Amino acid sequence: MSEAAAPQAPAFSPRVILALVLVGVISFSALAVLSAYAPEIRAGSEGGGNALSGSAVGFKGAVILLQARGVPAVVSRTRPPAEAAARSLLVLTPSFLDDPKELQAFPPAAATLVVLDKWRWADDPKRKGFVVKVGPEPFTERADRLLKPFAASSTVAKRKGVSKPVLHGTGTVFAEGTYLPLAQIEGLQTISGEGWIPLLADEQGRPVLVRSKKTPHLHVLADPDLLNTQGVAKLDNARAGMAVIDALRGDGGVLFDVTLNGYKRGQGLWRMMLEPPWLAATLCAVAAAVLMGLHALARFGPARARGRAFALGKRALVDNSAGLVRMARKEHELAPAYVGLTKTLVGRVAGGTMASADDAWLARLARTRGADDSETLEREAERARSRADLVALARKLYAWRLEMTRERR
Repeated sequence: MSEAAAPQAPAFSPRVILALVLVGVISFSALAVLSAYAPEIRAGSEGGGNALSGSAVGFKGAVILLQARGVPAVVSRTRPPAEAAARSLLVLTPSFLDDPKELQAFPPAAATLVVLDKWRWADDPKRKGFVVKVGPEPFTERADRLLKPFAASSTVAKRKGVSKPVLHGTGTVFAEGTYLPLAQIEGLQTISGEGWIPLLADEQGRPVLVRSKKTPHLHVLADPDLLNTQGVAKLDNARAGMAVIDALRGDGGVLFDVTLNGYKRGQGLWRMMLEPPWLAATLCAVAAAVLMGLHALARFGPARARGRAFALGKRALVDNSAGLVRMARKEHELAPAYVGLTKTLVGRVAGGTMASADDAWLARLARTRGADDSETLEREAERARSRADLVALARKLYAWRLEMTRERR
């Protein structure tokens, strides 16, 4: 006799499968949340020319300096509402390759300062968040296209070499006696053209800060080295940059926009589902999914096989016939037949044969049992006119059968 074969272990452990499912669900949920908040998580560490970047061409240093002076300075990842813009200085840091329509899309602010691009840079492969200077921006000739909605013509020029320029007021925002000496600046960038009002100019009379005649609230700072990190690292440049900010903001705060630099806060479907008021619906859906999963893991009994759409056999025929009678509301017409069926059942149980269940024999049996006569029940069946009458008759026939056959209830 051969030994019984040992039971084989299951191919997969239920605990391992459950752990894999949980890890997959948690990983997918984390990925969905990170995808929804990806712009929020990005901290501007790529080193670009924006208010989140602490690189040499970034403006994070200017934000920190303003906050240290007690000025309300905020980095905005969304287009500011009209009310907030009307009380603040809006600082934009576009590239010469940006679409001019992007600048026009911003709501009118108390004052808007557009800081032009100047340097061509690349990420430092050795130090994250640092940049390597490649050279001057090669697209300065496109300034006219970028600023076309605000002035008829715009020309950006660079001074050769390193110099220590001095900025003078032109008598508008800055008085004519304003004297702002700068530290060493390489390639001082200036702007000129029809449609601009000079506010600050260098010792050679070339404007560095201008205002649009067509759009009076819009100002352009030609040289970003007055506000970027490499600029505010030098005391004189920091003083000049803060003087420009203070003169334009008045008593309001400062909003540094980073949406033009690709850090716009996401507004997709995932983010909407993860924030009120839709967060409650998301949590309800997650709870329902968890409960469905638990129910699927603990199913009661074997799975039921799917039956035929149309049943076969005598039972199906009887069910269909009963359904037709019920739909036609003719149940009460079956009362006489039901009385005859009951009499036959009594004859089988009490008399032994169906043939003995005639009226005379049933009448003698009824007198012996002290029960009603079957003829009385037949007359009541003929008077039935509704389903309620049939139900009442059926109850009487059931009680009569029990009395005649001495069956237990």
